[in-house]
Amino acid sequence: MPALNPAYADVLELLTIVPDGDEAAVAAVREREAQLTKPAGSLGQLELLVEFLARWQGRARPRLDNPMVTIFAANHGVTGQGVSAFPREVTAQMVANFTNGGAAISQICALHEINLRVFELALELPTGDITKEAALDDKMCAATIAYGMEAIAGKPDLICIGEMGIGNTTVAAAVYAALYGGTGADWVGRGTGVDDAGLARKADAVDRALAHHAGELDHPLAILARLGGREIAAMLGALLAARHQKVPVIIDGFVATSAAAIARAINPDSIDHCIFGHVSAESGHARALEAMGQKGLLDLGMRLGEGSGAALAAVMAKTALHLHNNMATFESAAISGKDA
Repeated sequence: MPALNPAYADVLELLTIVPDGDEAAVAAVREREAQLTKPAGSLGQLELLVEFLARWQGRARPRLDNPMVTIFAANHGVTGQGVSAFPREVTAQMVANFTNGGAAISQICALHEINLRVFELALELPTGDITKEAALDDKMCAATIAYGMEAIAGKPDLICIGEMGIGNTTVAAAVYAALYGGTGADWVGRGTGVDDAGLARKADAVDRALAHHAGELDHPLAILARLGGREIAAMLGALLAARHQKVPVIIDGFVATSAAAIARAINPDSIDHCIFGHVSAESGHARALEAMGQKGLLDLGMRLGEGSGAALAAVMAKTALHLHNNMATFESAAISGKDA
């Protein structure tokens, strides 16, 4: 990798030297699964979810006593290019809606007893317009990554990473184009519901941003600073801290995945503790997951953001763990096992 601003030294070290999962814990889960009253492997992905929790919590009996959804909210200067159907003020208004319980993610979390935390990232100070200037300078980008690491301060045993930010599907598309190639048209989607003219403006904004920053996009963290946003940087920090504190992570949709893409571009092993909650209907998400060698757990045609797809995947994880812990074994239910 090219030399970077020294502000990123700690981030690079944490991304490069990552702890492994606990395979002994996985073996213990598999041993119990083999005793449960069902054909081997018959719960499919639900069984793998329990293994995932065990591996990254480092527990033979994983638990979900404190699952958490974290939403990182930020504003973007690129909204001045007419890339969104909604004004920038909606970001702060939706943050209030999260807190007041009126948003979809608020209701999902309330129904399924998942904690919800919202991190406001200088909403009054939008990032630079990426078509004309860097979104963030290197020191601010590094500081925002560090701030995102605070998301695990409440000691969650599972963290779901989501975001809110008018204009952020545009900056995420720019990040993907810089990482994986292609033009703006290859990566942008309708986001909050832009019309055809708005979609064209989004593609053009991405293309102009790539041209403006050409020659400065030679490292994933440089891509993040030049083209990304505060919420993407903070989500990167959250997933990085989670890895080092043995907290499994569920990533939400198109924008949240861009944070994992930055991490993976530096060290492919750095996102092994992450699963991707769903495949967004936002154009480009499936393509990004394919480029990363990943699959979404659910495919519900959602493109809401705000951690909603990740939260529903957490519901699946809670269900999987409940079955693992509470189903009878062949012995306890006096049911004959499979013939030898």
